[in-house]
Amino acid sequence: MTATVTAPADQHWPWWPLLPLYPYGRRPTLVRELVPGRIWSFEQLHGVWYVAVPIRMTVVQVEEGLMLYSPIPPTGEVLQALHQLERQHGPVRSIVLATSSGLEHKLPVPAMARAFPSATVWVSDCQWSFPLRLPGAWLGFPAERTRVLGRDGYPGGDQLRWFPLGPLDLGLGTFLELACLDLATGCLLVIDALVSIPAVPPAVFDLDPTPLLFHARERGSELLIDTSANRLRGWKRIVLFANFFRPASVSIPALPEIFSEAMAARHRSNRNHFGFYPFRWSADWEQQAGELLAAGNGMNGIGIAPVLERLVFPRSKRAYLEWLRHLGSQDGLSKLISAHYAAPVEVCALTFKQLIAGIEHRCWALSEGSWQVLASIDNSLIRLGIVPHPSSEDHPPSS
Repeated sequence: MTATVTAPADQHWPWWPLLPLYPYGRRPTLVRELVPGRIWSFEQLHGVWYVAVPIRMTVVQVEEGLMLYSPIPPTGEVLQALHQLERQHGPVRSIVLATSSGLEHKLPVPAMARAFPSATVWVSDCQWSFPLRLPGAWLGFPAERTRVLGRDGYPGGDQLRWFPLGPLDLGLGTFLELACLDLATGCLLVIDALVSIPAVPPAVFDLDPTPLLFHARERGSELLIDTSANRLRGWKRIVLFANFFRPASVSIPALPEIFSEAMAARHRSNRNHFGFYPFRWSADWEQQAGELLAAGNGMNGIGIAPVLERLVFPRSKRAYLEWLRHLGSQDGLSKLISAHYAAPVEVCALTFKQLIAGIEHRCWALSEGSWQVLASIDNSLIRLGIVPHPSSEDHPPSS
């Protein structure tokens, strides 16, 4: 059984051609209880031009109330669910931005802080902005109730344990991320530095499968047809785009061909970008997706996303491995909850040992194949003097 997806009549995205940031003002949210009475996941989709991946806020119940780790945009739906949790488990006491980079994690913090004016805002040290370095208050962090993680203590008292990765010099700014271990449950909260990319589309896409169906097509003239096969095909392609920007299996046809197909589309709307689909996939694209999702690369378990490995950590392999060793040495580890992709994921000390061994025995921050675009970005930033040159310890293979 198939269904053709069309845009509901009440959706209005008049500005999407100017700022194609999915989901174009609509943010349906999937709320799940991960640990009964203790930890909840609030998931939305975010991305650029239908390359949408899950983004997650984790809510933890601690003695003083609720802690929001890695806030998401506080839509009416999100606030309603949070207020319901407050009635059962106490007020929101802490709003935690545990990364110094990651724009998608920074942007929701001021709005969430306004929604909960009694909550303390905790941010990682070394916050930065580009092109101008602005003070925290100018970035929307309320000065009178903003604290710096580590320097001013930590939320959650002795119920939580915190593990900084960094600070690492990126040239443009500083990378610093703090993982958080909930000692009562063994759940490890991270933001970007560890992920588990699932082989099938995450459940949040059930709220809106449009990105999957958009990328499942071969031509812009094709309809968006909702089938399980199309959802899976679209997910694999989104994963390639999200991690490599332009994977080796994608080419861009000539503009006349793109517009000709768009004009031939039987159904044109803002939902399918009026038939505009400028991608051609080579015959081996699915093999490349399978390699990314293969357990041997750590991605069916846990691992580092290629885009971070090549653009954030190409000169910080040793620091990253030390952080992983520190995390893996903690007693009682049970689950990983990342701000992206799948969660919760079962982990233990052996999981981290296997991940570390895999990283130590493979090439780091590649430059060939689907990594070429990432490598060219990094190399250009090096030539311009924007990011530091690699050291002898963490020298990525030359392109």
